[in-house]
Amino acid sequence: MESNPTFSYVIAFVSGAIALYLFQKLFNNSNKDRSVGKPNTMSEKAIQLMVNNYRDIQLALINKTLGINDAHSVWFDFKTLKKFTSDIENETKKVDRGIAEERLGLRFYYAAYPKVDNWDIFRNLSISKELAEKHTLIMVPTLKIKDSLGNYLDYDFNPLDATTYTRNRKEKGEVLRTMSISADSETQALEVMAQNHGQTIPPAVTVVENY
Repeated sequence: MESNPTFSYVIAFVSGAIALYLFQKLFNNSNKDRSVGKPNTMSEKAIQLMVNNYRDIQLALINKTLGINDAHSVWFDFKTLKKFTSDIENETKKVDRGIAEERLGLRFYYAAYPKVDNWDIFRNLSISKELAEKHTLIMVPTLKIKDSLGNYLDYDFNPLDATTYTRNRKEKGEVLRTMSISADSETQALEVMAQNHGQTIPPAVTVVENY
């Protein structure tokens, strides 16, 4: 008995339509799960108090001691933040698909740009020298891992390096590499998944700030 090509096309079309419907339903449900509940909020009074505390104490001391006009805020565009968190999830899944989203997080390190005479560290990046010595933030991925006592702690890890997904080597006294050397040259800087290069104020204008 000869097969009917038209019938085969119909079956393939219907199967594809069903698969697309199920994928969209799963995607929409996933987005709903993330948006369930009341958004996190803070009172405007509390925000202003905390910002003022930093500017009046830590920032004032930094500026007086170092003789600089240090940054007091850092801005990242939404697209950059979404890509960074998405990259963390995607790269982690490549190594271990069993790692749930609840085990992932971000740690924000307070940091400061180097002096101008050390700016060669950014030779492959377009970072303005106006940022020299100013305060900034660096985001690093974290992974919830059980320690030797059975406690789950949020450790810094590098999604691009599978050896950082466990603490076994560190607990044995070994130095755990959280970065991988570039294949181009052993003399190049070590690379770890992180995010920086946000806009700092100053040098950017303060007119956009509410606090």
